[in-house]
Amino acid sequence: MGFEVRRRLSAADTVTLFNAVVGFVAGAVAFADLQFAARLILLAVIADAVDGIVARNGDSSAVGPLLDSVTDVVSFGATPSLFLYVALTNEYGGFETAGPLVFVGVVLLSSAYVVCSIIRTAFYSTYFDGPDERPGMPNTLGSIIIATAYLAGVTHPLVLSGGALVLSAAMIAPFDYPKPGPMHAIPMGVVQAVAVVAPTAFYRIGPRAMLAIALLFFALGPRYYWGE
Repeated sequence: MGFEVRRRLSAADTVTLFNAVVGFVAGAVAFADLQFAARLILLAVIADAVDGIVARNGDSSAVGPLLDSVTDVVSFGATPSLFLYVALTNEYGGFETAGPLVFVGVVLLSSAYVVCSIIRTAFYSTYFDGPDERPGMPNTLGSIIIATAYLAGVTHPLVLSGGALVLSAAMIAPFDYPKPGPMHAIPMGVVQAVAVVAPTAFYRIGPRAMLAIALLFFALGPRYYWGE
């Protein structure tokens, strides 16, 4: 029967695959320009939201949820970890220049995020079926915090890595995160778009506003927020 890719993929899946491409490019660009990579991570988050909207409007496929999960690990697990790796090696040196212990520390710090992202995605897909079961912080939220923090001026690699460790633990923490409803998701998307298009405009108001929103949701979401 074959893969029958054209017949089995939906419009939402096309947006999901675009998200994967943007996430991959962000990881590659990070080695040359961390600020541009951070903007691309936020663009991937926007694409992730768009594919959800398209899927909820009826243009979905049987393979869509799996594609979405795999893409999330690429764009919001592997890419942020590569981002952190580059930030750390720019400061402390890479494999050829840093000492063995320093390099091992860099690898452990930067890879913790992708490892926890993989664990959360695998456990979520295997053990949780209900729409109200959303254990652990979504890796998209962690990616927003890492990217907007850098664009807002928080660029010290140890500060970024320390924050990423907290976010990594939150991804496998035993509490549920709600999904933002359209009333909140749309304004957040607008602020995020400003951070992508003009990250330095008006004293970095776009990324700083998005960072504040994301941190509030990270801290208060499990207790005080009601989504759809």
